[in-house]
Formats: sequence, C-alpha cells, structure tokens
Amino acid sequence: MHKEIRLLISPTSVEEAITVINSNIDYIDCKNPKEGSLGANFPWIIKEMKNLIPSTSSQLLSATIGDFPYLPGSASLAALGAAVSGADIIKVGLKGPKNEIEGIELMKNVVKTIKEYRNEILVVAAGYADQDRMDTSPRYMEIPTIASKSGSDVAMLDTFIKDGKSLFDFLDDDQLSMFLEKAKQLHLLTALAGNLRKSDLKRIKHLSPDIIGIRSAVCENQDRENGIIKKELIEEFKKELYK
Repeated sequence: MHKEIRLLISPTSVEEAITVINSNIDYIDCKNPKEGSLGANFPWIIKEMKNLIPSTSSQLLSATIGDFPYLPGSASLAALGAAVSGADIIKVGLKGPKNEIEGIELMKNVVKTIKEYRNEILVVAAGYADQDRMDTSPRYMEIPTIASKSGSDVAMLDTFIKDGKSLFDFLDDDQLSMFLEKAKQLHLLTALAGNLRKSDLKRIKHLSPDIIGIRSAVCENQDRENGIIKKELIEEFKKELYK
C-alpha cells in the first residue's frame, strides 16, 4: 500500500480555482503559465483564490513567484507579496542561481522573509529536470541541499521549457528516486511536476513523492496555456491516482 500522494493543481483564474476547490484538491496553486513554468500571478488573484477556500477546509493555497533570476532581494519581496496576499505555500523557481551556494543564498533570504511574516507558511525550492536546456540553474541533485541549508520546507522538481516533454523525458526512475531519497534524509517534503500525465501515475505511485503538481493533464486539449481546467478531467486523474 503506497502512502497517499497529495495533489496540487494550478488554476490561473478565479473560475478555474472554483473548479479545483470544489474537487477537494489538497493544494490550489495560483500561477500564470504565460509568465513561465512557475510564472507569478497577480496579488489580487491570489487574494481572491484564498477567499474562495472555505475557512473550515484543510485545503491550502500555493502561489508561485516566478522562474527567478539570482536576485535574493527581489525574490524576498515577491515572496512577501504572495504571503501578504494569502498564500499558505510559496514556490520559488531557481532559474538564475548557477550553483548550490547561490541557490542557498537566494532561498535563505526568502525563507527569512516568509518565516518572520508567518512561520506556518511553507517555502518550496523548485529546480528543473531539464536543466541542460537552460543557461543557468542548479543541478537537480543540488535542490534538496539548497532547500535544507536555506531552511525551506519542500524540495521540488519541475520542467522549465513547456514543449510537451515531461519530467520523465529528462530523469529516469532511478535518478528521481535518488532525488526523493536525498530530500527525505534531509527531512524535507518532496514534490514532482512537469507535464505529468495520467499514464505516468503507476511510476509516480512507485516513486511516492509527497506531492505531485499538474495543470495540463486536467486542461481541455491538455493545453496548459489556452485550455481551461475541467472538473471531469480532475475526477478522472484523482480516480487513477487513488485507486
């Protein structure tokens, strides 16, 4: 019996957020795909999505602040903006840091900012499985170290370029297992994303991350930018994930 994997779905609009919340998804992840893999949405959208979640619900609102360059001050301010707007989880894409040292420096400042504001907010250090296609960005096995040494709560892998390729096109099951095991040893929560499909769920369940993040899999025509999240696609995905 595998542990239950928590599901994070990324709506871009208030209308989509209503669909996701009504589907009883654990994490509602406010993002803007037009601004990149972890593109940031506007503060008022974060606030509106937060207000939609019933006060009695255990659902949490996540917000992405962007695929960030190596600008610790700017990242800290952006993260605080997401926190003030109501985010319970803040995801930072480590696009600009060239190595572990820069990654730790960026995330350490974000963590200090967020934990001083509200200690319960979770901070996610997100790296990219397709790092070889990027100019900079830490290697995937550096992400757990960056997360741990900066005081972040979650180590995540996503894909940077959204061209239909998935996480599994860049890292095999053994590499992902090593990533997850390293993060677990460092007492971090783990998250996997990157064009994950219903057909990947057998492999995902075997890998057993704490969280998986999706958008395109539950959008009409599997189109993350122009498609709308559909309730029936969420239900199909959930059924496969939790069977």
